[in-house]
Amino acid sequence: MRFATFSAGGQTHYGVITDDGAIALSADFPDWPTLREVIEAAGLHTLAKAAQGRDVTYTNGSFTYEIPVPAPEKIICVGVNFPARNAEYKDGSDAPQNMSLFVRFPGSFTGHDRPLVRPPETLQLDYEGEIAIVIGKGGRRISQSEAYDHIAGITLCNEGTLRDWVRHAKFNVTQGKNWDNSGAIGPWLVPFTAPAQLDNVRLTTHVNGELRQDDRTSRMLFPIARQIEYISTFATLKPGDIIVTGTPTGAGARFDPPVYLKRGDLIEVAAVGIGTLSYTVIDEV
Repeated sequence: MRFATFSAGGQTHYGVITDDGAIALSADFPDWPTLREVIEAAGLHTLAKAAQGRDVTYTNGSFTYEIPVPAPEKIICVGVNFPARNAEYKDGSDAPQNMSLFVRFPGSFTGHDRPLVRPPETLQLDYEGEIAIVIGKGGRRISQSEAYDHIAGITLCNEGTLRDWVRHAKFNVTQGKNWDNSGAIGPWLVPFTAPAQLDNVRLTTHVNGELRQDDRTSRMLFPIARQIEYISTFATLKPGDIIVTGTPTGAGARFDPPVYLKRGDLIEVAAVGIGTLSYTVIDEV
């Protein structure tokens, strides 16, 4: 089952995505205005039952994808989480003992099949294909053995980055990670039901049909259960929070010379069992 937030007819809806289109369900659940409230109420199974036997409300091409969970309280991203990514920095350092983290604002992401916006201030827009998890049951100091019990669903992310702006200051990357509409999340949310959905998943990124990133979650330096444990040590995780779990080697900045995204490029982030997140690039006007 695939759950999504989408816009059509001047309104925003949530519902179920089928091969033929979208089944809008939000009007049936006024107490759950967005998917965030659905997740908080552990209501994805209820939505799935409500969609059974119903025709699509909007056929493919007649609606626009939004990010699956609107206005999450926290979007926390894990950096340098694959062995080859650490080597890309060429600083001779061993893999870190603890994970690198940073936050992104919801407005820095757009939905599936929507354009990323390259700003006039810099041409160094880069891609980072990642798997993202959405927290279902909140908590603090969650153990690794219980971490998967706190996941509601899985989606995909392009954690788009303006490379020169992540070096505007000595210790932070906030500026280069939060340009409006510089990344994408989607297309939909797949309910998490078993560890196999995360433990050894192949993740790829293609740019204009060329394979640029290709790795498996089993090679993460900090597995997803460890991410939940570590993050929840200092911050209370809440339903709808998103953890973006790390990107493999192969981003454009690591080519010699670098190969950044340009207007008209097509980027596709894919993972078995989740789907494909696609988007193009436009220049801000």
